[in-house]
Amino acid sequence: MWLTTGIRNTTTRCGRTVGSPGTVTAPRGYLTGVISRKATRFIERAAGSGRPFLLEVATFAPHRPATPAPRDVNKFRRLKAPHTRSFNKPVAHASRWLRTVPALSRAEVSRMDERFRGRVRSVQAVDRMVGRLRRQLRALGLARNTYFVFSSDNGFHLGEHRLRPGKRTAFDTDIRVPLIVAGPGVPAGRRVTAMTASIDLCPTFEEIAGLRPGKRVDGISMLRLWHGRKVKHPRKAVLVEHHNSDGRKSNDPDYQANRHGDPPDYAAIRTRRALYVEYADGEREYYNLRKDPAELNNRVRRVPKAKLVTIRARLHAMQRCHTAASCRRAASR
Repeated sequence: MWLTTGIRNTTTRCGRTVGSPGTVTAPRGYLTGVISRKATRFIERAAGSGRPFLLEVATFAPHRPATPAPRDVNKFRRLKAPHTRSFNKPVAHASRWLRTVPALSRAEVSRMDERFRGRVRSVQAVDRMVGRLRRQLRALGLARNTYFVFSSDNGFHLGEHRLRPGKRTAFDTDIRVPLIVAGPGVPAGRRVTAMTASIDLCPTFEEIAGLRPGKRVDGISMLRLWHGRKVKHPRKAVLVEHHNSDGRKSNDPDYQANRHGDPPDYAAIRTRRALYVEYADGEREYYNLRKDPAELNNRVRRVPKAKLVTIRARLHAMQRCHTAASCRRAASR
């Protein structure tokens, strides 16, 4: 989550991050609460200085162990993980890594339900923190001059495509994240369907600050989209890459072992209509999202050769681009 004042012509290029993972030893030490208090104090000081500011607030919730605040421990006792169309369903003509994933057992589904309840409980404190910061901005008279941006770095699957809990695939469960924005010039209640990526946040914040994004910034500013205006060269595709899937346990709190369906290294391109994936082991996938939004049928063998050549060329162009101009061309072609 980011809060950035709309005052222009500042030379500030980076924000201040508050909070880091820690151990809860007592209710007063609950991490999300600590981060919330630090954030409110930062805003108070920034408001008093009258200077523009950029604040990033990054919570550890709902990462494992998804410890809830004491007041939320007993909530949602009967809540279950969503059973979407792809829940515990195999993929037709799946790649080799996905074909080896077995169906979920009842015990595994039960554990997923419990994990989901824990995640929901842990984000209740995050929800209260968001409300608290919004109220503070209004009380200080900053709400109309501050962009409030809520997003995430990744999605999370819980049983879709038979996959055990994780986040490393190119499926929509893992790559689609919320992006909610409030601020000056942002129409209330408006839903934007344009494609964007997390790399677009940096040039957006720079534009808010009155700066011109650097030539080596890959992303495209979203500010015009936030204001309800058209973008000259809109993004038509998003690049997704996954590396270092060597099976070694890491410090990732959502680490997922290979036996749970961790995919090989891959590069993928997601457009409005399709998802195309190239794996390091030579396997490929293509999902027609108009006909198959649940991504249950790999149709790569049915894609005309000429179309496949075009898709691959686009993917490789997005992988190789290293300047704002070249990456913009690759993403908008």
